[in-house]
Amino acid sequence: MSYQGHRNWNHWNVSLWINNDEWLYDLARQFVRRGPTLNVAARRMHEALREFNQHKTPDGAPYSATTIRAALRGM
Repeated sequence: MSYQGHRNWNHWNVSLWINNDEWLYDLARQFVRRGPTLNVAARRMHEALREFNQHKTPDGAPYSATTIRAALRGM
């Protein structure tokens, strides 16, 4: 089953929040710009979110480097 073109509900939900919450979107754009790769950007963003004690979206989808990387594609 596909969720709006995403692999699963977690990927879709994390992408939804990152692309529609101004703070998360700005944070994501900063990490993508700094790069050097999407994998590094996703890992660094995941670490930053953990430092801010953000482990899940408000809907309960866990942030992981994999779900964040999926959300960062195309930024």
